[in-house]
Amino acid sequence: MEIYTDFNDIKEPFVKPTVTIGNFDGVHLGHQVLFSEVVSRAYKNKGTSVAITFEPHPLKVVRPDFGIKLISTAEQKKELIALANIDKLIIVPFTKEFANTQAAEFVNEILIKRIGVHELVVGYDYAFGKSRQGDIPFLKEQGRQKGFEVSVVEPFYVEDMLASSTKVRELVSQGRMRDVKKLLGRYYQIRGEVKLGKQRGGPLLGFPTANLHISEEDLCPQLGVYVTQVIYDGKCYGGVLNIGYNPTFDGRRLSAETHIFDFNEDIYGKPIKINLLRFLRGEKKFTGPDELVRQISKDVEDAQKVLADAQKDLLLSCEEKYNR
Repeated sequence: MEIYTDFNDIKEPFVKPTVTIGNFDGVHLGHQVLFSEVVSRAYKNKGTSVAITFEPHPLKVVRPDFGIKLISTAEQKKELIALANIDKLIIVPFTKEFANTQAAEFVNEILIKRIGVHELVVGYDYAFGKSRQGDIPFLKEQGRQKGFEVSVVEPFYVEDMLASSTKVRELVSQGRMRDVKKLLGRYYQIRGEVKLGKQRGGPLLGFPTANLHISEEDLCPQLGVYVTQVIYDGKCYGGVLNIGYNPTFDGRRLSAETHIFDFNEDIYGKPIKINLLRFLRGEKKFTGPDELVRQISKDVEDAQKVLADAQKDLLLSCEEKYNR
């Protein structure tokens, strides 16, 4: 997949491009159906599949007070769109100036002149441009006037749940990781560099942990303990993750601390990825280290049972193309 971050880098229109536009946060199954339609139409036309997205998320610019919580990082989004077999990804730097672009100007200057749109495929609720002028009736009329076809992909449901970024955020915040997986088509993942923590896990409790910093602005799962799959240096390990404030030790900072099974390496400063499989229990303040150790031992036992039951899925998710 070829990636553009500036329209000026597109020196000439693409060959018969089938184009889609969206934020694509999370690249959930609804987005994947959309990409599949784009790729299929481009193949039939012997043309190019093109996705246009924005960085940062437009709401961070036009509604910073809204506090949008993102499901995926920009890097994850690129990786996941590449897995959908899109030929060209255009990442538009979203600014206040760009937010004032009129929908007609975007169609004429970007879609037609710069990209050479042959077909446009959008989601059922898509709209763009200043004041969201570029809705579906507008796009269909533009297509009729200017010679490109507009197709609309209908809502995608899984067990009566709408595959949408809003629904995924809701489920993540509730710790409903099995339902999240149904809408994403993969496990929900957090990633980052391992940070130096309070170093209580190993010396005091006997359960060393790898610590990731979680910002209050990030999409944070329900506080508590999760069964995890940890991906480090191309290998996968089981684990248990605690997301919270460490109330037993009167903690004040939100953190994600993972005890990795059968693992004994120094990974401070190294990147890891953590797939969240199952919510085990909520965060709790214990009377002291001894009670906490007993509970962690039970968490580990419960997690190992979940991991054993999910062995087939875990093998698939650990393959290179799935561990993003």
